[in-house]
Amino acid sequence: MKAILLLVCAGAICVAQSTSDRVLGALEDRRLSETVTSLSTDDRIHMYSTMAQARPENLHYQVLLASAYVQKTRETTDYSYLDRAASVLSNALSADSSNYEALRLMTETQLERHQFAEAVESSKHLTRIAPADPWNWGTLGDAQIEIGDYDAAAEAYQKMVALRPDLASYNRAAHFRFLYNDVDGAIGIMRRAIAAGSSAPENVAWCLVDLGGIYVKKERLNEAKQAFKDALSAFSNYHPAYAGLGRVLAQTGDTAGAIENYRHAQQITPLPDYAAALFDLYTRDGNDGEAKKQRELIDVLDAVSKAAGERANRNLVLIYADHGWKLDRALELARGELEFRRDIYTYDALAWALYKNGQYAEAREAMQIALKLGTPEPSFQEHAKLIKEAR
Repeated sequence: MKAILLLVCAGAICVAQSTSDRVLGALEDRRLSETVTSLSTDDRIHMYSTMAQARPENLHYQVLLASAYVQKTRETTDYSYLDRAASVLSNALSADSSNYEALRLMTETQLERHQFAEAVESSKHLTRIAPADPWNWGTLGDAQIEIGDYDAAAEAYQKMVALRPDLASYNRAAHFRFLYNDVDGAIGIMRRAIAAGSSAPENVAWCLVDLGGIYVKKERLNEAKQAFKDALSAFSNYHPAYAGLGRVLAQTGDTAGAIENYRHAQQITPLPDYAAALFDLYTRDGNDGEAKKQRELIDVLDAVSKAAGERANRNLVLIYADHGWKLDRALELARGELEFRRDIYTYDALAWALYKNGQYAEAREAMQIALKLGTPEPSFQEHAKLIKEAR
């Protein structure tokens, strides 16, 4: 398997080089770089904005500002920051269409906007310009995974790890190992990513949440709980970590604790996933009134997305299909997702929506694709069993 190729240079020394690290490493003033590492993302935005306004001819400062906006998007799931990043980068590229810093960061905005085919082409172009830059191989691999080209993604990630074994490359390698059912390998590599560290605490917290998620899927709940707690220590008020704790507590029967943690997550970022989890928990607890509010919130979030022209949302597909709600909308969103995203998770969501709509033959075909890597996702196995037995 291609996954086995990843991390042949596992003994190399780790040097953290996340999104923010890469940008910091390009700063001309090293003393400024040292100062920036201790600043919050909001403070970085303020500082880079001031610098960009003071020296508009220096496009480097505009790229730094855009990078801070991208990081803020990661931390908050507020995509208005991504719009600001794209606007800043567009301005920089209008001034200099060949500006390498702006071009390489633009690929990340393409990924965040789910423009995966475009991200593949952009990243390939940049690998030809700068084949020794690990960033480009990372964005290339990310985009190739999303369009379902796993062999090509393995080659890209392998080049990234070989060039610079750090948090960013280890995180990707761990995810790839998990996809190919190498759970122990994925855990070991993810621990290396965490140990590598980052100047952006959210990046470390992201890896800890990923690690916790793997533990949950393998029912190693004590280890999962600790990973989520560590994520909150690394980056306070991190909503995916609160959601992870909620998931663990729900599985151990602590409904009140699970509700409390999911509420924390929802107060920070009102994702439909959190509302669906709270609906289930309130229903379990016999609190039909609160459950009803969460169901209504999910529909509101969907209506807002639909009004904005959203035609794809894999998470909503699973929420609606799991609960037997708005099954026609679930299938519509699943088919919309498939137009630009053809990874195994999209095929699983499509298969589940097809099954719930009684289209069993198509569901089996989609589920077969979802299972092709042997990925140890419990939901895949549950869906596959029911779809196979459907008549």
